[in-house]
Amino acid sequence: MDSLIDNNLLTGLAVYGGVVLVAFWLAMIIWSYRDMRARSRDALAQVFVAATVAVLNVPGLFIYILLRPRETLSEAYERSLEEEALLQEIEEKPSCPGCGGRVLLEWQVCPACHTRLKKPCQVCGYFMELSWTVCPRCASAQPAYQPQDEVVNSSRHVQRQPPPPEIPEKWLSPSVRRTSSQPAVTPPAPPYSGSAQPGFVDDDYTSYQR
Repeated sequence: MDSLIDNNLLTGLAVYGGVVLVAFWLAMIIWSYRDMRARSRDALAQVFVAATVAVLNVPGLFIYILLRPRETLSEAYERSLEEEALLQEIEEKPSCPGCGGRVLLEWQVCPACHTRLKKPCQVCGYFMELSWTVCPRCASAQPAYQPQDEVVNSSRHVQRQPPPPEIPEKWLSPSVRRTSSQPAVTPPAPPYSGSAQPGFVDDDYTSYQR
């Protein structure tokens, strides 16, 4: 009776062990096939890897792990996107034709060498290339760019400062007063006369009366 129980227990353990081994063997085959499919689009390579693991079992799985491609298809695709984005970013960064420094697309003048980069449309204000004679946004005709125009004279952002006013001689110290050979200093005109009100000066230094 005891020997019969022992035989049944051993049989059950053997069947259980066999089922576990078969399940582990099938799991290795399925895992290797899926892993190879994620790393290669070659169907023949996928089948070959699964057959190798099925025949060689655990040694076949170790051989596949050592020889499989390092990157999956998704990882290779992401890496290619990153490289393409970096190359595109490098190519899209314009440089100044005057000093060679990096400039932005919305800049009208290079802040380093004052080289004219873009010209604004006279109708909508869109920044255009210097050689364009028509605005691509509003389709309005534009005058040809004159390269002899200086930035300080034509730029809306850089304006010339007026010369400093003459200082009356009576306010100068004796050591710096003008000599008899130098012309006399003209006293400044009075700011207003009569009932006229003093004016103000705008950014273009044009006087207006209130």
